[in-house]
Amino acid sequence: MSTMEREVVHFQQVDKIFNNEITALSNFNLSIKEGEFICFLGPSGCGKSTALRMVAGLGEATYGSVEVFGKSPKEIIKKTNDVAFVFQDANLLPWRTVLDNVLLPLELKGGNKNEQKQEAIRVLEMVGLKEYLKAFPRQLSGGMKMRVSIARALAAKPKLLLMDEPFAALDEITRQTLQMELLDIWKRENMTIIFVTHNVYETVFLSSRIAVMSARPGRLSSLIDIDLPFPRELSIRTEPRFTKYVDLASEKLESGNEKRELN
Repeated sequence: MSTMEREVVHFQQVDKIFNNEITALSNFNLSIKEGEFICFLGPSGCGKSTALRMVAGLGEATYGSVEVFGKSPKEIIKKTNDVAFVFQDANLLPWRTVLDNVLLPLELKGGNKNEQKQEAIRVLEMVGLKEYLKAFPRQLSGGMKMRVSIARALAAKPKLLLMDEPFAALDEITRQTLQMELLDIWKRENMTIIFVTHNVYETVFLSSRIAVMSARPGRLSSLIDIDLPFPRELSIRTEPRFTKYVDLASEKLESGNEKRELN
């Protein structure tokens, strides 16, 4: 990994309170650098997705601030295509073909239709779906639908890709395949990825750094640098150094939640 200096996302003393009574995030501080693959790891309900949605401009901090490329998330979303979001559900339009689903954000952006089509085909080829351009979502497996969702996010060439537990509903074999493909895309497209999960093994395999969060109200309890080489093969999961990181992440996850219970 090259030295990462440019700040892409900055959370500064962020509190997020819903309905004046439910505190999802409390004093959340985190800086994310260009080129990182960072995973938000924490128990269900700890505010991982809430923090991610703030970066996408889909929610605002009650207190504190969130900056993306040095500006407010809503300003970035409104003026650029630098940020893309992949949800847990593929959210494909059932009446549109695979190609047309991927073309949707490009159509909204405007521009040369032929160039847009070529770009959509390029990213679909990248995720292994070039032969399914004319297929409809109902004809696809869960893993294929997620590939289309990822391709749609990549079509606008974002600098920052946000992913909210995108592989959670998939079987283990499909999940591992998509993990490998995602790492390949990350390196090839030279982007920053923030990935939300509560799966420790997935976190260690994918990330260059882990942001471990405590139970609600969510806080950053620890940061773990993953010093495992890229590209990563599935076989690394059997190596002692991988197991050590899994044990460390699990320990930090448990200790962070124990501290919250004691407070």
